[in-house]
Amino acid sequence: MANNQPIRRITLGSGAKPSEIPDKLYFRIGEVARLCKVPAYVLRFWESEFPQLKPNKGGTGQRLYRRRDVEMAMRVKTLLKDEGYTIPGARAVMKSEFRQKEPQLSLLGEAVPKSEAKQLRTLRRELAAIVTMLSQPIAKLASGQKSSRKHPANGDRSAAPVRAARSTGSKSEGDGN
Repeated sequence: MANNQPIRRITLGSGAKPSEIPDKLYFRIGEVARLCKVPAYVLRFWESEFPQLKPNKGGTGQRLYRRRDVEMAMRVKTLLKDEGYTIPGARAVMKSEFRQKEPQLSLLGEAVPKSEAKQLRTLRRELAAIVTMLSQPIAKLASGQKSSRKHPANGDRSAAPVRAARSTGSKSEGDGN
């Protein structure tokens, strides 16, 4: 220890570099524990504390971690051990990071150009109109289209608009298909 280096050599703040994770589909808990350099019981505890860390369980009940789960376990270790977060603090950081990875519109924190805002308002109006239309009963929709469509001979008026919409393809009704 004469050269003043840290006891643990941790790159990128985790037990192993993401490039050091073997290229496998599933990892057992012992393998993940070795990669993260923590005991297996710590990983099981983290699963109960961090909802994002959910490995699959095989037919025998054994935990099967995917690469994403291994990376998440390494991130938890970084937050707790290296950055000094408490479990609730690390949970909050993980929650915000997990949310940011999902595709989102950039409305918060940035000025939205007027053209994009106008498009978003138009899209919102169109979606609201679709929701209104879909929330109406089928019978009400069928009664509004009585004059333009012929109903089947059996008198089933509620199914006529759906059948007419499906039969507008390239095949005619007399094809037998």
